[in-house]
Amino acid sequence: MLNKEQKQTIIDGLKGDIDKAQGLFLTNLIGITANDSVRIRKEVRDAGGKVVITRNTLFGKAAEGTYAENALKELKGTNAIAFAFEDAAAVAKVLKEAGKDLELIDLKAGFLEQKELSKEEVVELASLPGRDQMLGTLLATFMAPVSAFARVMHAIKEQKEEGATAS
Repeated sequence: MLNKEQKQTIIDGLKGDIDKAQGLFLTNLIGITANDSVRIRKEVRDAGGKVVITRNTLFGKAAEGTYAENALKELKGTNAIAFAFEDAAAVAKVLKEAGKDLELIDLKAGFLEQKELSKEEVVELASLPGRDQMLGTLLATFMAPVSAFARVMHAIKEQKEEGATAS
């Protein structure tokens, strides 16, 4: 049984996480093995987030006065919250992939930059490429004209060298 000070510490920590998070996803990890739970938590941590499981009343009290208040104050059943501090799409993707492997895990709802998302929008966000993949695609797009120019210049140089040796 938690005493009042322990509960307040948990509430303060959750409130701080709600304020810092770019994304917040409501899910569950109840009913899966300890090894699967540890693996999911590690993958979420590697994606720049964290997973918290506690009493629904503590989630509700932590959300008071925040953008997530309406969604978290009346929680029922078993719930977990995944916080995304860096790449919200990557954290959502981890949860979505875990749900494919483990039927008990379900994305219920979420927030992105304090905007409430439906279950469908969270699944759509999870389908997006991660931040690193998007940056790689952007870099490749920026580099394409330069690469093409370098190939043309190299081809012209080779043609001139072949022409000089053929004469």
